Amino acid sequence: MTDVAKVLQHYDSSDLRRRIEGALAKAGLSDGVLSPAELAPLDQFHTRGMAATMELASALAPSANDHVIDIGSGLGGPSRHLAGRYGCRVEGIDLSPAFVDAATYLAERAGLAGKVSYQCADALALPYDSASFDTAWTQHVAMNIADRPLLYREIHRVLKPGARLAIYDVVTGSGESLHFPVPWSRTPETSFVVTPGAMRTALEQAGFTVLDWQDRTAAAVDWFVEQQKARAARPDAPSPALGLHVVMGPDFPTLGANLGRNLREGRAGIVQAILRRS
Repeated sequence: MTDVAKVLQHYDSSDLRRRIEGALAKAGLSDGVLSPAELAPLDQFHTRGMAATMELASALAPSANDHVIDIGSGLGGPSRHLAGRYGCRVEGIDLSPAFVDAATYLAERAGLAGKVSYQCADALALPYDSASFDTAWTQHVAMNIADRPLLYREIHRVLKPGARLAIYDVVTGSGESLHFPVPWSRTPETSFVVTPGAMRTALEQAGFTVLDWQDRTAAAVDWFVEQQKARAARPDAPSPALGLHVVMGPDFPTLGANLGRNLREGRAGIVQAILRRS
């Protein structure tokens, strides 16, 4: 089985749209336009959720004229935030046909089908001409990609000279092994996290200049602690209708808890970065 097939297997996508439609119905959201706040528990598949997306977008400060590529767009929450808040035109790519179908459905439900679009594609072979985009965006995606230099070279290729790249990714910390399973991989076999230094070097060698580089690990740890406190305060509360368990299955709380533990123990970290293409 190839790495791509193993990654797709991890992101169990069987009947994904049907599961999402069922979860929306359970939440009383079968009809009408869906707001970002209503969808945030479901479509922000990264540490700190919507707060992290808003912070990265604020640091990027895109314009309404920007043509953005969202690499590893998932269910499309960040792309819809960029389109709805800043007026950008966003094209998302994802390995999973089921995720692309679900993201397209949610864009229609959010009234943003004219501003965002999605297609199934490999981040290492982007289906676009060179210098096609003003901005690239990626959150919690590179951890599943073994060839990090090729990823960054391919992003560089599709960006216009002077265009910017916004990143929010998990990195290694102390060098100690991660506790598995984690949200992006249930085993070490498809986890390709690198050190912040290796990540920065690969980006610079691909032709990017760092404009802003921030360690967001402490904020992520605080977020996981608050989530843990909230669960402890209501130990018998049922699972909410909308959440990442709808996408990833009933073991998602374990995956998330392990990421929180890895961050607390210094085994993993979070980097937010804005870079410019040469």
